[in-house]
Amino acid sequence: MWDYTVKVEEGRAADNGKPSAGAVYRCIYAKDGLMEIPPAFQSPWDFFSESVKRNPKNPMLGRRQIIDGKAGSYSWLTYKEVYDTTLKISSSIRSRGVNPGDRCGIYGANCPEWIIAMEACNGHAITYVPLYDSLGANAVEFIINHAEVSIAFVQESKLPAILICLSKCTSHLKTIVSFGKISDKQKEAAEELGVDCFSWEDFASMGNLDSDLPGRQKKNTCTIMYTSGTTGEPKGVILNNGAFMAEVLSMDQLLLETDKQFSEEDVYFSFLPLAHIFDQIIETYSIYRGSSIGFWQGDVRYLIEDLLVLKPTIFCGVPRVYDRIYTGIMDKISAGGSLKKALFQYAYNYKLRNLEKGLKQEEASPLLDKLVFDKIKQGFGGRVRLMLSGAAPLPKHIEEFLRVTCCCLLSQGYGLTESCGGCFTSIANVYPMIGTVGVPMTTIEARLESVPEMGYDALSSVPRGEICLRGTTLFSGYHKRQDLTEGVVVDGWFHTGDIGEWQPNGAMKIIDRKKNIFKLSQGEYVAVESIESTYSRCSLVTSIWVYGNSFESFLVAVVVPERKALEDWAANNEVKGDLKSLCSNSNARKYFLDELNGTGKGYNLRGFEMLRAVHLEPIPFDIDRDLITPTFKLKRPQLLKYYKDCIDKLYSDTKGTKA
Repeated sequence: MWDYTVKVEEGRAADNGKPSAGAVYRCIYAKDGLMEIPPAFQSPWDFFSESVKRNPKNPMLGRRQIIDGKAGSYSWLTYKEVYDTTLKISSSIRSRGVNPGDRCGIYGANCPEWIIAMEACNGHAITYVPLYDSLGANAVEFIINHAEVSIAFVQESKLPAILICLSKCTSHLKTIVSFGKISDKQKEAAEELGVDCFSWEDFASMGNLDSDLPGRQKKNTCTIMYTSGTTGEPKGVILNNGAFMAEVLSMDQLLLETDKQFSEEDVYFSFLPLAHIFDQIIETYSIYRGSSIGFWQGDVRYLIEDLLVLKPTIFCGVPRVYDRIYTGIMDKISAGGSLKKALFQYAYNYKLRNLEKGLKQEEASPLLDKLVFDKIKQGFGGRVRLMLSGAAPLPKHIEEFLRVTCCCLLSQGYGLTESCGGCFTSIANVYPMIGTVGVPMTTIEARLESVPEMGYDALSSVPRGEICLRGTTLFSGYHKRQDLTEGVVVDGWFHTGDIGEWQPNGAMKIIDRKKNIFKLSQGEYVAVESIESTYSRCSLVTSIWVYGNSFESFLVAVVVPERKALEDWAANNEVKGDLKSLCSNSNARKYFLDELNGTGKGYNLRGFEMLRAVHLEPIPFDIDRDLITPTFKLKRPQLLKYYKDCIDKLYSDTKGTKA
């Protein structure tokens, strides 16, 4: 029945208070058993060292040269050069009394030093711990103390931030190494607290190339990666070497099946945060395959310029990035005149029909790719052959657009830090997987568990329920939080909290989130993420947060409008003012409310799911105000706290109007 999955275990009915669960499935490429790691691999260090032997002169890590304050071409370190520097850095780490099993923090934007510090830890069985302040106030201090970090590699611009909290972190932290330079004043400030500081150059010069590497095992902890979550303190996800390597090798296996493996000729564009699992896995896979990694400058203003200079062959993004790309391209098409717009639409529909018929990307419309879509391809540098998307489900209309217009393969996946990145992925060049996150990776078994209170039945003809996972890429637990671990790992199954729906071809579609439901005062359950996803289809909206509770009978929302849409409305209605004053205009709010509800009706939202009032917010939800996570998920408790007065006013004004 299903093309890309095989059943390995029957489902079970509800029993002893446990909800019913559906059958267990594997990817078709793991039908005879989950993928196993070859004995030669005990640590990600083995990936790196083997690539050095195969490709010593191949470019490995590159960044743009800064000449007279301006960024020029990319300058590269070869695999052998990176290897030698890594040996020196790792030798210096050991000279500071940091031993196998100890923890090393890495704090900063993507750059060669980040990777070198990571590999130095891998080589000596030291656990690296990404540090990042985007997890909220005091997060760096919390992670250093909670993980008992004894040495930290820190980007030059982040040194002031770590020195501010240093007085509260000296129980374990004894050494700080700058990615670049460090001032005498900064050294003195740290040394007064008993912490030694070094520049990158000075620290590397302390090491040597002859230090012995300790034994490494698959069960050793590779990294403790702290996740933002949406409430409470960050949780330290423990990932061992075996899980990390299995994830990389599973990715390689699936790309091999579709002839899309990375190679020594590939160039990956590194701009997604290395502190997160998605980019770490992709970069480790690039290293395993001997590919080159080019880093962005770390400034979003120059991201497109970096992309055009590097001309990568592999591009990874998250839905927010692809959404901005989509919006930018559509704006240019709309501004190009009716003839160009009509030509584009004809080409788009023609290629889409061919993809839907089963033609592969390169066969669907080669001539129109050259004549119409090539400009879009050139916007990514002109050489991208594979795009990957993760971190959250990609809206179907954006996925379709990218598949049609970017002249390359797009593969969407789904994963969590707890699953060491991707646990589902769409098979490259299989168009019917559009709108889904694909099939289980070859290291994972998956099943759905019923959620009766939300009406999801894992045993129905269309199985729906909470996605549960087991396999070799799952985490080893939350650091120092056995209680949290036991809350999500039950009978060997990790409960993701995401609601999925099996598709007839064996692919998984994410349709909801288990935690984000609430009951309105009349007793109706509201699955708020699903509703927000529907309202986000409205072209006038950049972001939306929908709110309701069991004491109220209707929903309200805070909406970040598309600036141009709001300005166009103002021009058409002869309303003047800056963005803030336009957002406070009652007629503008009514216009956006009507458009949103029109979208809701178009997608068959029920009456109680319609919005009764909206607040227009001129400033996008951001990390600085702690309103979203680094992967752009809404932090609902924080949003409620920040907008409480607005929410209260929306309810009181709406009730007053009704009265």
